[in-house]
Amino acid sequence: MSKALLLVDIQNDFSPSGTLPVPDGDEIVPVINNILDQFDYVVATLDWHPENHGSFASQYTGKKPGDVVNLSGTEQILWPMHCVQNSEGAKFIPTLNTASINHIVHKGTHPDVDSYSGFYDNQKRHMTGLAKYLKSNAITDVYVVGLAADYCVKFTALDAVAAGFNTFVIKDATRGVNVQDGDVDAAFSVMENAGCKIIQSEELKGEK
Repeated sequence: MSKALLLVDIQNDFSPSGTLPVPDGDEIVPVINNILDQFDYVVATLDWHPENHGSFASQYTGKKPGDVVNLSGTEQILWPMHCVQNSEGAKFIPTLNTASINHIVHKGTHPDVDSYSGFYDNQKRHMTGLAKYLKSNAITDVYVVGLAADYCVKFTALDAVAAGFNTFVIKDATRGVNVQDGDVDAAFSVMENAGCKIIQSEELKGEK
């Protein structure tokens, strides 16, 4: 049995000073740094958008962040431009201890479909290779942390449990956007109902 920690999108643009800020998003970094040594593998996802990504409100005339459009047949909420490939905003939040990361997965690279999950795009047309990496390393247990709880963390956790991994979400190591009041609470309920176990970081002590 091997355990992997999935670091979801811990990037500058999701920090409080970023273009798509997650409130208190940087507060999870010390929590995460403190638990890195509890895992056999540490895998990070990075939102890695081309400049013309279809989820950016700037790609549409008269649209603003929060509006909803049809993107390649899928309902798509529009966001400010964020995590553009090779930009400062796409880099890891500097205080994150990246030396422990064994593998990085890039997602959201196709302009015509968004990718909240670390496993697939939102239409499940493209795989990122994450499941293959985890299974090739005999990983059975996946612990999900990062940004944001109500989007990329949620969909990554749901895909992990659907793929047969024992899936845990570390609640104090994630924060949400909460576009609508209650989104974060609802996300944790959805994850729990799907079979994810919601835990606190302190529950990991002495496990390994």
